[in-house]
Amino acid sequence: MGCGALGSRVSEELVRSGCGTVRIIDRDFIELSNLQRQVLFTEEDVRENLPKAVAAGKHLGEINSEVKVDAVVDDLNFSTAEKYLSGADIILDGTDNLEVRMVINDYAWKNGIPYIYGAAVSSYGSTMNIIQGKTACLRCLYPSLPPPGELDTCDTAGVIYPVPGVIASIEAAEAIKFLTGNKLREGLLFIDLWSGRFESFKTSSYGECPCCALGNFEFLTSGKGKRITTLCGRNAIQITPVEGEGEINFNELKEKLDRVGRTEGNKFIMKFKAEGYEISIFRNGRIIIQGTDDINKARSLYSRFIGE
Repeated sequence: MGCGALGSRVSEELVRSGCGTVRIIDRDFIELSNLQRQVLFTEEDVRENLPKAVAAGKHLGEINSEVKVDAVVDDLNFSTAEKYLSGADIILDGTDNLEVRMVINDYAWKNGIPYIYGAAVSSYGSTMNIIQGKTACLRCLYPSLPPPGELDTCDTAGVIYPVPGVIASIEAAEAIKFLTGNKLREGLLFIDLWSGRFESFKTSSYGECPCCALGNFEFLTSGKGKRITTLCGRNAIQITPVEGEGEINFNELKEKLDRVGRTEGNKFIMKFKAEGYEISIFRNGRIIIQGTDDINKARSLYSRFIGE
């Protein structure tokens, strides 16, 4: 799931290892800045404005023609999870935001599919195997989503390529272990390549976890995800978070966004301009993205600059 820094590396390693079928799901297009960390893609892919999944499918087919690569250009959310995740033997994480990971977590746990969580930003990353009835789930680590803008993203904090490379290789190794009938590693693994830290943490199920303890798969319903609205006649998209996610800390978010664009505003609203788009950010997490009426592009910009 996802074909950015993590997903492109994971999919290549699985295809080179000879997995029978690899499905790649990604909603986004390749940009020049991606090439610093997304190993499957080239400058020619950028010139052709190819979707990541399509370009990945093309290059992976040239690496190992005996593997079936199913490239899906779409957004994974509560309404598409069944369509794209049904029938999978294992799900590997290459996504760029926590909300999508919660959709995957709920679906995987509900249907008994192993899910390998992975994340990477700046100089650090983490990964954890999630297996129904044997481990904690991702919701145990995040009983509630952090407020929008609180977590770093690759665009606001940067990322050095070796980090997603290491995390992706660990994810791929765990998938190969599972597919060949071997036991998977337990607990959360954290790495920081800048300081040289590798730490493993034991995890346990949270007794009141809505997902693995109570069987309440909230992220598979429309009421838990962000609401997205096309603003008629304005070439703009509005994204509204669910109630209870908390307020945005404008000071902290401004510090991050000033690294990659220009911000201005007051105590009620912050406006951020970058790459030809203007993003208006309100304290409750609601944002309006001007310069596109493409929902997938708007979600991508939200993940890159605002995060979760």
